[in-house]
Amino acid sequence: MKSTWKIYVLALVSFLVGTSNYIISGILDRIAETLGTGVAAAGQLITVYSLAYAVGTPILMALTAKMDRRKLLLYSLGLFIAANLLTFILPGFGLFIAARIITALGAGVVTVNALSIAAKIAPPGKQASAIANVTMGITASLIIGVPLGRMVASAFGWKAVFLAIAIVGVIAMLVIAAVIPRMQGDKPVPLIKQFALLKKPQVLVALAITFFWLGGYSLAYTYISPFLLEVTHLNESLISAALFVFGIASLIGSKVGGYSADKRGIIFTLVSGMVLHVISLILLSLVGQSVIAVFAILILWSFAAWSSAPAQQFNLVKLVPESSGVMLSLNSSMMQLAMAVGAGIGGLIVNRVSLASITWFGVLGVLIAIIAVFVLSSMASRHSAVQSPN
Repeated sequence: MKSTWKIYVLALVSFLVGTSNYIISGILDRIAETLGTGVAAAGQLITVYSLAYAVGTPILMALTAKMDRRKLLLYSLGLFIAANLLTFILPGFGLFIAARIITALGAGVVTVNALSIAAKIAPPGKQASAIANVTMGITASLIIGVPLGRMVASAFGWKAVFLAIAIVGVIAMLVIAAVIPRMQGDKPVPLIKQFALLKKPQVLVALAITFFWLGGYSLAYTYISPFLLEVTHLNESLISAALFVFGIASLIGSKVGGYSADKRGIIFTLVSGMVLHVISLILLSLVGQSVIAVFAILILWSFAAWSSAPAQQFNLVKLVPESSGVMLSLNSSMMQLAMAVGAGIGGLIVNRVSLASITWFGVLGVLIAIIAVFVLSSMASRHSAVQSPN
């Protein structure tokens, strides 16, 4: 099998991981109803998952650094499949949380390994494209996996979604065992060395951008299904279509964000995208019950939010180019931490304030991220002035 097709297999794996991750937001109302819990409590499934992912992934990757990459991918994918089967089989909210923790641990190692293997098996000069193709699998989970999962949940119950993920995961596991070659592990990078970068003020501010930008996004997106149903009064039949449109806009936003970062610069791309992000969340709070207006604002929100992702990744790589891999790993953990905190705070807001107010609190998070962008730009300017000859 040509390396291109092998990379597509890895993209399929990342699609499964992304679907298992994001699908909770798409079926949150159904999970809450079936398990007899509130929407806010069900939203904490995302908090638990993201925390386990953020904390567990760097630790597991450090412990397994020397292991054969294919073997590690198969083991972690097996753990991911088993966890999705447990989600399907086990009753009760508490056991569901335990299964989500196991899912997160498997998913984190699967994702990092899929990206690593893609770069190693790609032809010379096409490593970046290979990584982008695998990343596209995660984006595709927003476009296809989440709305499709909503449809499956409507027809067969929400637990059937996780059974389907497990079945496709077994097929992917067999294909990987057959076509992905064995390859040596990497030289371990101690966790202490990875976290040493956090001593740099510019790195801390840059990661704060990720935290508040994605935290503000997660705070609102976690509760998107109940928000659309109860606040904008969108019909159940239109929810899957809304999630599909949201996913398409995320893909376009990511592409435009990468192009803009190259052509117009990182700061312009981050600030303009986040300003649109703020505007879209405010409009979503004021839109009322117009289906066309709701869909238009969802498109703007997803486009704006995801336009920041490639620019922020490029920002981190450019900030410490000699440790780009570690920076991206730290950013990945920070993204999951932001999603966990966003979902957790969102649950408190839904319980103690109102479901309708979550977008306003999301706005606050993104505004702090914009301030952090300007702070980082100022720090970079002062650093350049100090290094420049008089």
